[in-house]
Amino acid sequence: MRIILASNSPRRKELLHQIFDSFDVIKSNFNEESVDEENPEELVKILSLKKAEEVFDKIESNESELLVIGGDTLVYFDGQVLGKPKDEKDAYNTLKKLQGNKNEVYSAFTVILKKDSKLIKETVLSKSRVIMKTMADEEIEEYIKTGEPMDKAGSYAIQGIGNKFIDNIEGSYNSVVGLDIEKLKEVLEKHRI
Repeated sequence: MRIILASNSPRRKELLHQIFDSFDVIKSNFNEESVDEENPEELVKILSLKKAEEVFDKIESNESELLVIGGDTLVYFDGQVLGKPKDEKDAYNTLKKLQGNKNEVYSAFTVILKKDSKLIKETVLSKSRVIMKTMADEEIEEYIKTGEPMDKAGSYAIQGIGNKFIDNIEGSYNSVVGLDIEKLKEVLEKHRI
């Protein structure tokens, strides 16, 4: 069976290696801005599904058995989805806003499985809460200079240098990183993968 991760995220690749020794990576080109949904739980589920479908549809006809895994992660705070920062000033403002506060992280993955002449689609949502420590302005500026916050939703990474600014995680660490590997294992076992 061909296994494809529909994401170019190095964090998702690393996590998926806990289950599979080898798999292909095909980045989804789905336009996230085409989704008009305000509820973060629904939005992250739709995004993971659409990314998986876009990759599945590209290659499905060439495969008799296929597993495509798509995923997305959103940081949500004060009624707003916090995406990747546009620039260093945006990263600074986001980190300043989050410090000392709790934010929610919604992560979803979608499994699309073609096996035994059947097509199965399943989307799973994980919700966690992250509490950031209070940071001095100098700490925020030094952290931004590392470059780490620039490709992260909410401008922070719990698996990197930014971990020292995390006070507590309520929920799944791996979900916050980008892929709830325990829930994924359950789905794969249920479908005998």
